[in-house]
Amino acid sequence: MSRQKQLFAVSLLTLAISGCAVTSQPIDHSVSEQRAQQDLRTMFKDQEPLSGPLTLHEAMARAVKYNLEGRLKVMEEAMAQRQVDLATFDMLPRMALSAGYAGRSNVSASSSESIRTGTQSLEPSTSLDRDRRVADLTMVWNVLDFGVGYVNAKQQSDRRLIVQERRRKVVHTIIQDVRSAYWRAVAADRLLGQIDSLMARVDQASENSRRLSDQRIGDIIQTLSYQRALIEATRQLEEQRRALSLAKTELATLINLPLGTEIELAPAAGYQVPQLTIDLSQLEQAALTHRPELREQDYETRISAAETRKAMLRLLPGLEFSAGAHYDSNSFLVNQSWADYGVKVTWNLFNVLSGPAAIDAAKAGQAVVEARRQAMSMAILAQLHVANANFREAQRQFATSQELVSLDSQIVEQLRNRYQVQSIGELELIQGELNTLQADLRRDLAYADLRSSYGQLAASVGFDPLPESLASNSIDGIAEALASREAQWQSGQL
Repeated sequence: MSRQKQLFAVSLLTLAISGCAVTSQPIDHSVSEQRAQQDLRTMFKDQEPLSGPLTLHEAMARAVKYNLEGRLKVMEEAMAQRQVDLATFDMLPRMALSAGYAGRSNVSASSSESIRTGTQSLEPSTSLDRDRRVADLTMVWNVLDFGVGYVNAKQQSDRRLIVQERRRKVVHTIIQDVRSAYWRAVAADRLLGQIDSLMARVDQASENSRRLSDQRIGDIIQTLSYQRALIEATRQLEEQRRALSLAKTELATLINLPLGTEIELAPAAGYQVPQLTIDLSQLEQAALTHRPELREQDYETRISAAETRKAMLRLLPGLEFSAGAHYDSNSFLVNQSWADYGVKVTWNLFNVLSGPAAIDAAKAGQAVVEARRQAMSMAILAQLHVANANFREAQRQFATSQELVSLDSQIVEQLRNRYQVQSIGELELIQGELNTLQADLRRDLAYADLRSSYGQLAASVGFDPLPESLASNSIDGIAEALASREAQWQSGQL
């Protein structure tokens, strides 16, 4: 019989262990396909359609409103607010409600024994029913826990503000990326047609040369060199085309349009060169005041200071108030329902021993945050000066590119005149037109860099491209606010 019991116990143990084993099944491909289809529907859902040519500020507005990374930061900010709301509940008293049924298999009875004689002095008796119903409602409020909970709530509120600053940083980055992609897309719109036209001419000239080579007409070395020059021109054109062809794809990604969407850009009104009207010392002060990274460190400093206060609070004794209502169906009780209340002082003496070390650790953390902020301030000043130098250099490069375009335009005009009177060959004209096209490309890319470096200078100062509140959340409303803020920056209003 004992052998059977042992086998039964082993079987139960084996069954229990096997039941604790956890296995995970691979996700079926059909589930992944459904998820992919759902994501495609969700990513571009509820977006205002494009109506007419896309302007720079409209592209920025669409990026601010629909960019997926920006949406993620909005959700993180909302989640941080929920965490603040949750932290405030830690300041409330603890209230516990319990109700249930209690029973036992026999009577809870006891007797007494004399401590002098060792004999039983009372026959076994009971004062508790075998089955009874109980209920309790108890509230406990600890003043020390309230103080610590209040500091925790303040820290969580600062963390929510940190999330806001990180969202500001994301908006700055998105706006800057859109600015750079937009102006490169404008250059692509202006030049891709010219590149394709010139490539078609080069292909035709190359085909004519190969036909002459096959017919053994002319000097073979000169013909092959001519073909090589045409192939080299084709290679250069292909490289230029590749540099421009992805600009609209990048722009569509930033403004969250389905890839492959035809984007018509608003025609650019010439090459307006932006100017900086603010003194560099003012920009330094503004950067140290407004940059999201430094404001985040300011909040981190407050959080670290709050850790010091919490360490000091834990050194104090806790004053605890309690009150409760109780019910017990035990028939032996004179009063089956009653209320109780009390005041109690609690003090964890080990906190007194560890308190100084905790305070020192909190102060050390605060010092680290301050040192990090100072190091970041130096890095931000360096970024500002680099951005300013890049902007000045971009101005010079654009001016140089403008001069080259003017010279190459005059040269190609003379080459066309000579080609018409057949004083030069087609290769020289193609090479001249290629040089002119390359000069146009360098000029447009230099202008895109100029606009990008100008925007980067504003971002390095921490200048917000959007006001604190918007009159309208529509694309047109956001675009109007962006244009207004950019006008303030150009006029020197920080």
